[in-house]
Parts: sequence; C-alpha cells; structure tokens
Amino acid sequence: MAISALDDPLLAGLLGDPEIAAWFTPEAEIGAMLQFEVALARAEAACGIIPEPAATEIVGLIDGFSPDMQALAQASGRDGLIVPGLVSQLRAAVPEANRAHLHFGSTSQDVIDTALVLRLGPCLDILEDRLRDILAALETFSDAHGAQPLMGRTRMQQAIAIRYADRLDNWITPLREVLGDLATVRAAAIRLQCGGAAGTLDKLGDAGPGVAAALGQELGLPVPTRHWQTNRRGLIALTNWCAAVTAALGKLGHDVTLMTQNEISELRVTSGGGSSAMPHKVNPINAEALVTLSRFVAVQSGGMQLAAVHEQERSGISWTLEWMLLPQIVAATGVASLRAKDLLASITLP
Repeated sequence: MAISALDDPLLAGLLGDPEIAAWFTPEAEIGAMLQFEVALARAEAACGIIPEPAATEIVGLIDGFSPDMQALAQASGRDGLIVPGLVSQLRAAVPEANRAHLHFGSTSQDVIDTALVLRLGPCLDILEDRLRDILAALETFSDAHGAQPLMGRTRMQQAIAIRYADRLDNWITPLREVLGDLATVRAAAIRLQCGGAAGTLDKLGDAGPGVAAALGQELGLPVPTRHWQTNRRGLIALTNWCAAVTAALGKLGHDVTLMTQNEISELRVTSGGGSSAMPHKVNPINAEALVTLSRFVAVQSGGMQLAAVHEQERSGISWTLEWMLLPQIVAATGVASLRAKDLLASITLP
C-alpha cells in the first residue's frame, strides 16, 4: 500500500479521483505559480511599478519556461518551500537588466497561497457538478419509490412506519444545504493572496492596493481588503464544507449498508463487490467507502483547525501542516462524490 491510499495505483478503482488529483500534481502547482508571476509582472507594469518592456520580457520567458524539478526538490529541503528556488531559476533566465523586476514586491506566500486557490476553484466546480447530479438522482429515486412503506428505525431498532421518501429526505436535505452554502465558501476561500514580505506590501508603497487590484483582475480572483497570511478562515470554511459534504454522503452510505443487509432487504445493490470465498455475496462497496471517507475527512479537517494557528506574521509550522492535510481532504471529498454517483446508479428496491 502506498503512503497515501488516495493515490495508491492499486486502490485507484476504489479511492482514486483522477479529475481532482490532476489539480494537485507538481505540474499543476508550478503552472499556477508561473501564472501568478506572469500576472504580477503585467499588473506591476500597468501600475507603473516596473517598465513595460521588462514585463513583456518576463511574460515571454515564463511562457516557455521549464523548471528543473530536481533542483526545486533540493531547494525545498534548504528553504522549506520551493518558491525561492523557482524564482532563482526564473531570474537566471532573465537578462540581468530585468532580473530585479521579476517577483518584485511579492513573497513566497503570495505565490503559494494564490497558486493554491487557483486550483481549488476548479475543484469546487467539479464537486458542485457532481453533487447536483447526486441530488438529481436521489430526487428521481424518491419520485419513483418514495410512496412505498418502510419501517422507521431509531437506534437501529424498529420504531414506526414511514415511507421511503422520509428516509430519502434525510439524505437529500443535507445535500441541498451544502450546495446552498457553496457560494459563501467560495467567497471565503477563493481569494487573492497579496501581502508582500510581512503583509504590508512595503516595497510597493502607496501603489500596493492598486497592484493588488490589478493582480486580482489578471487572475480572475477577488481581492480581499487585507491579506490572509495568518488568517486561514477561508481554508477552514472550505475544509469544514468538505467535512459536511462527506458527512452527508456518509450518512447515505451508512443507511444503504444497513438497508441492503439480507435480513432487512429494504434496498438491493445491483452491482457490488464479490468475495474470494463466498461467490454468492454482493458487498455494498461504494456505500462502505462513503462511510470510511466521511470519517477520514472528519479526522483531517480537525487537523486543519490546528494548522490555522499561525505565529506572528507567517508560520512555517502551520503552513507545512496545511500542505499535508488540505489536498487529502479535497481529494477524499472528490472520491466520495464519485462513489455516491456509482452507488445511486446501482440501487433499486428488492
């Protein structure tokens, strides 16, 4: 088994999500960082901070730039992150007269955090589309079978008679709510990071706000009134949202595992997992995975609360912990959405 089950090639069929994973590759991260540097050069030229010819030269260089990835890996061991090494490589390729204009007034955190949200935005788009598909499938199933009688259970014991629609509503309502929350989560998390060395944009002087506004426009990102170098509320909102999504899907999955038990037989899974020893079995693999993923994300999102405490003007400690946790949370949420879609395509009444 790989260090992370989420990118283990042997478990890819169960715990893989290539569409989300593509946004967390080294290539995607470097691409977003270079996108930031291009936008910064253009924004600073537009605001008169660097000469227009220098910006044109920087943009042209970056367009064809291919970094030395091994050198970047070595730089991370020295510097704790890859941006100093990346900027050094870029500057080495720029004619000496314009080297000082590249990355001017910016800092590693501006590059890394902005590159992160440039990739998180598309991930949220993917998740939104999938959740809407899941919700539509549930509503269709409820329309078709919701009037059928079902035994309601509390604390896993028979309670009173209900309908299938009553239980399905307990799956549908949380999904409607998390979809309703998504615009607020986007506004909190998907924002430009532009603070400079210590959050004061000191090198840009009075032009700082104008450069930030132009940079945000170049990247298509909202510009907050203040940087969020040590204020990780937006990322906490995003990972808490992921925990709410996977909890809603985990509830669905847990109910299905119980409803498909032979002794209860309230639902049937038409495609499931087989057994190496018992060929008669059809195991509710997708439903089980939803429960596991919800618990995994709950654990990891708790770690994000710890990573939100940054000392002074920047924390290498909390920041590194965040890098270890956040991609796994988003990836696991993506996997849960895929497993839920597959599950709903396979359930029927017995």
